[in-house]
Amino acid sequence: MNDLTESGLASAAAIPWYHPVGKECELFEYAFSNRLPLLIKGPTGCGKTRFVAHMAARLGRPLITVACHDDLTAADLVGRHLIGDGQTLWSDGPLTRAVRQGGICYLDEVVEARKDTTVVLHPLTDDRRILPIERTGEELHAPDDFMLVASYNPGYQNLLKSLKPSTRQRFIAISLGFPSRAIEEKIVVAETDIAPALAARLVTLAGQLRQLKDHDLEEAASTRLLVYAGSLIAAGCDPVAACHAALVEPLTDDPDTAEALLEVVRASFGK
Repeated sequence: MNDLTESGLASAAAIPWYHPVGKECELFEYAFSNRLPLLIKGPTGCGKTRFVAHMAARLGRPLITVACHDDLTAADLVGRHLIGDGQTLWSDGPLTRAVRQGGICYLDEVVEARKDTTVVLHPLTDDRRILPIERTGEELHAPDDFMLVASYNPGYQNLLKSLKPSTRQRFIAISLGFPSRAIEEKIVVAETDIAPALAARLVTLAGQLRQLKDHDLEEAASTRLLVYAGSLIAAGCDPVAACHAALVEPLTDDPDTAEALLEVVRASFGK
């Protein structure tokens, strides 16, 4: 499946860079050591996926990521029988692989999955920590180094796309937001290698654009988009053009709103 990725054990040098914004790293480690499932809530582009990759490498566990979507089925997670060369073979899904390996299974944007799909998680997220595989008759017991992590953006929640209370209350949860100004500047500098003064201007611009969320914009300017803009600038792109491509256009399709945002960009860079 194209939306599944897997990485193996990582050395200390290969740990993805992540700057904590609170006590999320310690809470992740506590959850892992106590065999508790973790739910991460936060806006688009605030670093949820990078955080999970960082912690998986830091703990030395394989990471299997599932990008959840409307058509995701329980079989996509658990596995299915495949026919080939005149025989039927069982193929583990990503959730089953993570349980067998003792890895971390990360369900990215779990609310995008159908509600009947997430029910398969219930036996893994209570004291049983088992994964029944009805089609093979197996009942896998999750080892101590297996962990289930899920994330979603609460801003997208509505009656049709939300976690059932019976599912949500099986997780401990943490909320990640956009970092403080000082931390966000450090992140932009570390990710793009642009000058601190320029990173500060980008972060100031992001703050101005975020004030427009829920008024002219559905989504706030994310830290990810700031890194994109900084990367373009570091490569030699004009700052206004970089912000136009990395901040304005991804945030809106409305020409009038885009022009208004571009005026804010020009004012920020004195053009």
